[in-house]
Amino acid sequence: MNFLPIFLNIREQSCLVVGGGTTATRKTELLLRAHAKIIVVAPQLSPKLTQWTKEGRITHRADTFAPTDLQHCRLVIAATNNQTVNEQVSILAQAQDTPVNVVDQPQLCSFIMPSIIDRSPVQIAVSTGGASPVLARLLRAHLESMIPAAYGKLADFVASFRDKVKEQFSFNERRRFWESVLQGPISEMLLAGHTQEATNALNTFLDKKSASVQTVGEVYLVGGGPGDPDLLTFRALRLMQQADVVLYDRLVSQEVLALVRLEAERIYVGKAPTNHVVPQGEINQLLIDLAKKGKRVLRLKGGDPFLFGRGGEEIETLMEKGIPFQVVPGITAAIATSAYAGIPLTHREHAQSCIFVTGHLKDDSMDLNWDSLAHPNQTVVIYMGLRGLPVICRELIKHGMPTDKPAALVQKATTSDQRVLIGTLNTLPGIVEKADINLSSIIIIGDVVSLHEKLAWFNS
Repeated sequence: MNFLPIFLNIREQSCLVVGGGTTATRKTELLLRAHAKIIVVAPQLSPKLTQWTKEGRITHRADTFAPTDLQHCRLVIAATNNQTVNEQVSILAQAQDTPVNVVDQPQLCSFIMPSIIDRSPVQIAVSTGGASPVLARLLRAHLESMIPAAYGKLADFVASFRDKVKEQFSFNERRRFWESVLQGPISEMLLAGHTQEATNALNTFLDKKSASVQTVGEVYLVGGGPGDPDLLTFRALRLMQQADVVLYDRLVSQEVLALVRLEAERIYVGKAPTNHVVPQGEINQLLIDLAKKGKRVLRLKGGDPFLFGRGGEEIETLMEKGIPFQVVPGITAAIATSAYAGIPLTHREHAQSCIFVTGHLKDDSMDLNWDSLAHPNQTVVIYMGLRGLPVICRELIKHGMPTDKPAALVQKATTSDQRVLIGTLNTLPGIVEKADINLSSIIIIGDVVSLHEKLAWFNS
């Protein structure tokens, strides 16, 4: 270990920054976040440093560095473009045992500045010992995506109960108690913004003088997005990583499913138009049964669970049975498909509204409001309409939509297998019939489809 990782308290301590440019500004901002008293020595200041000086947040000495600037300093940062000055600051500071950092010159530093994930009071520092600051920043960005912003609130919450817990439990009991809290539903209540509910629940457990948290689990109703795992939300990824069991649909991509915790049990409950592996009623009951066993249950759906995903039915059942749950929206297939196909759903010159419908066939027909769908200056997005495409096009033409109205079918949007088939109401059914298309597709009908050739960006 080339450097000892430490966290230094510089609140209300005098800290010196030598330099007034962009780099010095970044370092000064970091010291301000740590509530230091900052003196900046530089002939000239950046606009932001000038503003902070006028606001009284920092003190400025408009001159070049002098050895006397080091008097009574708790910490020093040299951020000039003058190598001689940087070396002088380093030598003098180290001679009087004052921690010094010379930006991007680890050989002149007695300490280095890590990349920081700030969830105060939770802080995580990432460093490569000066070998590759860019790599440290990339690692920080990766961790940022996995650590919720509310973790600081969680730490404050735990701190507010520490004394009370310490009074009631032995050391080993306290450890088990906090592990249960931080990995269970109370923690999730707080992270979801339900502070009072979390407080009430923790007080209840403490009143029972028990180091075990309630046995009932929780259900996470999560939108898995259109297929590309990069389009998942931070919260979705976090809950996927802590689930004990996952119930997943047919439209959840393998790349998204691979991000679920490896130890989690996987149960396929997908539906095809003529093959429901597990009926919806059984899915609802399975969610209840697993949660009552104390499981953290991930209900993972393609797209968004509240747009043709039957998410409302599932949480209605959970509410009736008193099962805790969270809902995490996902990027719905229609939005992702249009964006990745270069087909905007609305456009000032082509469409001022958009309507979403399902294209399920029943007895080779559909019960849709065709007159409203055939309205001009509107985009129609059809989910699950592949088998019924000929009926859809025929009925729209019958109800007044022009035969040459642009139409598109997009398969496996946002993935490397994305395909975009372009035609009109008159020609698209034939184009699709000749192509090898599966059921993972969205149909878009409207003048906006004509923009595809100009705006298509993903395949190129």
